[in-house]
Amino acid sequence: MSGAPFPFTAVVGQDDLRLALLLNAVSPAVGGVLVRGEKGTAKSTAVRALSALLPQVDVVPGCRFSCAPGAPDPSCPDGPHEDGPGAARPARMVELPVGASEDRLVGALDIERALAEGVKAFEPGLLADAHRGILYVDEVNLLHDHLVDVLLDAAAMGASYVEREGVSVRHAARFLLVGTMNPEEGELRPQLLDRFGLTVEVAASREPAQRVEVVRRRLAYEDDPAGFATRWAGDEHEVRDRVVAARALLPRVRLGDTALLQIAAACAGFEVDGMRADIVMARTATTLAAWAGRTEVRKEDVRQAALLALPHRRRRAPFDAPGLDEDKLDEILDQFADEEPQDEPDPASGPDHDPQTDPENDPDDDGGGPDGGGGVPPQGEGPKAPEAPSDSAPHSDAPPENAEAPSDSPETAQPSAQEAGGPEQAAVRATEPFRTKMLSVPGLGEGATGRRSRARTAHGRTTGAQRPRGHLTKLHLAATVHAAAPHQKARGRTGRGLLVRKDDLRQATREGREGNLVLFLVDASGSMAARQRMGAVKGAVLSLLLDAYQRRDKVGLITFRGSGAELALPPTSSVDAAAARLERLPTGGRTPLAAGLLKAREVLRIERLRDPSRRPLLVVVTDGRATSAGPLGGDPRALSSRSARLLASEGITSVVVDCESGPVRLGLAGTLAGDLGAPAVTLDGLRADSLAGLVKNVRTAVTSSASHSNRRAA
Repeated sequence: MSGAPFPFTAVVGQDDLRLALLLNAVSPAVGGVLVRGEKGTAKSTAVRALSALLPQVDVVPGCRFSCAPGAPDPSCPDGPHEDGPGAARPARMVELPVGASEDRLVGALDIERALAEGVKAFEPGLLADAHRGILYVDEVNLLHDHLVDVLLDAAAMGASYVEREGVSVRHAARFLLVGTMNPEEGELRPQLLDRFGLTVEVAASREPAQRVEVVRRRLAYEDDPAGFATRWAGDEHEVRDRVVAARALLPRVRLGDTALLQIAAACAGFEVDGMRADIVMARTATTLAAWAGRTEVRKEDVRQAALLALPHRRRRAPFDAPGLDEDKLDEILDQFADEEPQDEPDPASGPDHDPQTDPENDPDDDGGGPDGGGGVPPQGEGPKAPEAPSDSAPHSDAPPENAEAPSDSPETAQPSAQEAGGPEQAAVRATEPFRTKMLSVPGLGEGATGRRSRARTAHGRTTGAQRPRGHLTKLHLAATVHAAAPHQKARGRTGRGLLVRKDDLRQATREGREGNLVLFLVDASGSMAARQRMGAVKGAVLSLLLDAYQRRDKVGLITFRGSGAELALPPTSSVDAAAARLERLPTGGRTPLAAGLLKAREVLRIERLRDPSRRPLLVVVTDGRATSAGPLGGDPRALSSRSARLLASEGITSVVVDCESGPVRLGLAGTLAGDLGAPAVTLDGLRADSLAGLVKNVRTAVTSSASHSNRRAA
């Protein structure tokens, strides 16, 4: 929509989100903020509105890298700059699209001119545009890993480096980094979470009155953006002045020994890794005091800093939800006596210096100001609620109820009571996860960057050279020189320099790792529950999910029991969601193995249309029994065998996790593996430290499985 942006102070509620953004506006050294929450909760609206509250910046006229007139970057590619007056401009808010290339982010170097003319012809990227402003990454959890690495390295070092075969360019890149994400679409790696200074969880209000206010303001803005912005201009100006005043006060804020002890005790008490959390908490507490107009850090500042800086750093496992035990935090802080000085607000601290408007004297205040550990901008009239669309509905991760009672008669001899239609068993807890062996897809793929199977990627070891298709990104220097060398005489070369033409340039081909679609097909029938194996089975699948999380895979979950199969979780990047569905998985009923295999085939067919480059890996977790043909009819074992051979004929790479146990083993999972052309590995053999059933790669068993199938056919 064209027109004025939605005013920052008109966002209803979301106090923590607005406070975290304003703290970073006061002190970018806090380290940015990661906003986590469901869709339609004003994440993007608040971030885009923040730029209007930042003070203007003075830049060197004509500098593409926004150098400050008084202290220009000595390494600026547009430098050196002469002394002179600067030009004021608004602080920029630059958005990084999810599908951006690395060259678009860091800038591009003209390789042909660099080799032929020896000049650094550099086109700035988004990092240069965001210098001294805001860099906003919507859906940061969906960015490719190498882009996130470049982004966070630049944020940490305050500079961007572009390296192309010995030719390098460096420029300053200091910006306020803000990322938003929906956890349902996948998590960030823990080490990347740690690089964000603060994190905020946001959610839409469930109070009707608050949602009404959200709708009212949104409709008023859409009807007349300029008029709506004008009505909020006074509040915007007030908060902008407060940011300027807090910036001026910040150098005079004192962080006493008591506050430092509280910070250290909180970080140690919640067992965060490293020292970054202590530093971020110290900077945040200091900024909170400046925002409140004080020159001394108090206990409430430390407490608020912990709530913003520690939740995403205390994750002890990938499937643990971020959070902080506030009762434990209060106990830790109360261990240290905090004799709070009764200092008066600084006269230059902005609108809060007026005693009549001081939050301590305002009975309707919501916790801002000196005793609120920071405070938030004024909200005007009306109830508070998140800025979200009116149709935002609560999202539930609960899987569909499966109360289908088995109705088909058993097709094999002597089924167990549960296989014959016994009662559904309650969900059992998974055993502790463990490190699994490496399972990968054979061949060389071209899917999304990950850490599982071999693939042609933009990053990795160089394996060859080819003519560039489109823009040259990775020069193969030796191949380029080899292509240009035979033409030097014809081109009239007389000096020492090599005459290079565009047709001589060669692109380096590289091999790295890709992420795959790992589809779990889990047997939830009575034969699994009757032998008390489901806890171990869930533990094994949870371990494989953890492995998929670390290797950047998409995952899906299909279960089969009773008379059919169910897609419990469509393929997604949210491994946490798969773990939650697995934990609540019920068991019981007969074993429709063929229905599960055919359901997996259908899901993989659809996913192949959606993402042809992402190769699948089917992990079948079963004891191999087939006691129900479901609605298809016929012999269950023959039907499952035909279904497995159909999957094998379509080239789908599979692994069978054999869950059979006990002194008498029927070997049915091994037979299924033979039909699938897949290796079979036991639950114990799945462990990385196990000596039995060694499986390092799916490819190692393809030959033996194929010969087994041939013998059966003969």
